[in-house]
Amino acid sequence: MNQAVLSQKQAVVTEISDKMKSSQSTVVCEYRGLSVAEVTELRRNLREENVDFKVYKNSMFERACDECGFEELKNVLTGPNAFAFSEDATAPARVLAKFAKKHKALVLKSGIVEGKVVDEATIKELSSLPNRDGMLSMLLSCLQSPVSSFARVVKAVADAKESGAPVEAAAPAEETPAQEEAPQPEAAPAEETKPAEEAAA
Repeated sequence: MNQAVLSQKQAVVTEISDKMKSSQSTVVCEYRGLSVAEVTELRRNLREENVDFKVYKNSMFERACDECGFEELKNVLTGPNAFAFSEDATAPARVLAKFAKKHKALVLKSGIVEGKVVDEATIKELSSLPNRDGMLSMLLSCLQSPVSSFARVVKAVADAKESGAPVEAAAPAEETPAQEEAPQPEAAPAEETKPAEEAAA
């Protein structure tokens, strides 16, 4: 019987360890004071963002922390805690923080982000970031902006070359200042000859 219980506990610890290792983000939160309906709503919100939300005994989670090298996280494992796991580094923090604004009973404690233990302040900072798709979209828009502008310029030049005159006409326009400046050195001798002519008179 004892061996069976130990095997069950080890299975739970292994499950937690696997989740922590495969997740980009793990967030620890205390749900004391939330009603059953509120917990159900929270689970639904997290599920929509592909976040796995589990309740484990603190002792089981502590053992998993020891196995995975996240001993620092054990300091916050007091009270009834729930744990959010996700392959998205920001999704758990974002959903939990948004829910906590309306439901003060939910308390964000700490977590693991990309293999590092982070505190509550960092979790809240992460909550302001978009999800992975959102960040990729922002990055893509930043990259596309100068590229699209460059593409428009290249197309304009190509169209001008096909039509002929506009591109070729631009070159002489740039050379005209040099042509206008060319006669200027000849103006000085004209002024110098003036006194010589007067002397001859």
